[in-house]
Amino acid sequence: MSQHDAPSPGTPPAGTPSSGGTAPPRTRTDRESGWVAGGVVFAGVLLLCNGAFAVLQGIAAIAEDDVYAQVGGYVYELDLTGWGVVHVILGALLLVTGYGLLKDMTWARVAGIVLAALSLISQFLFLPYAPFWSVVLMAIDVFVIWALASRQEPAGSQAQAGRTV
Repeated sequence: MSQHDAPSPGTPPAGTPSSGGTAPPRTRTDRESGWVAGGVVFAGVLLLCNGAFAVLQGIAAIAEDDVYAQVGGYVYELDLTGWGVVHVILGALLLVTGYGLLKDMTWARVAGIVLAALSLISQFLFLPYAPFWSVVLMAIDVFVIWALASRQEPAGSQAQAGRTV
């Protein structure tokens, strides 16, 4: 058969396994790949760690030790006790959400994105007190947001949901 001849109606297109050719490799997008699903589990672990670190960071700020240097003339300056309370509450919420992600709870994905965004903002505002640590936690928050936002349900579960009985 030449390139210009059309296949007969019952003949599979060229390149399919039944026609003797090899099927072109299917490229998978980030949303379909298995490592993104694994990224959600990793995001859950990171949220657990981020929550624990935020609680410890908050306790240190509440204790008003010499852990954090006093910053003068900072636009977003808040009393260290205030920052401590913010970090303890946010950390506790991150811990619960990370646990929910590891248990594959649906609400945890949306809550994880929202709380990671809030954590990102709070770490940005806390930059003058702990610059290196805040940048590390901001990078973790960005990864968590990406991993949770790019998660897609498997095709089988979408087909089940769309099927009428």
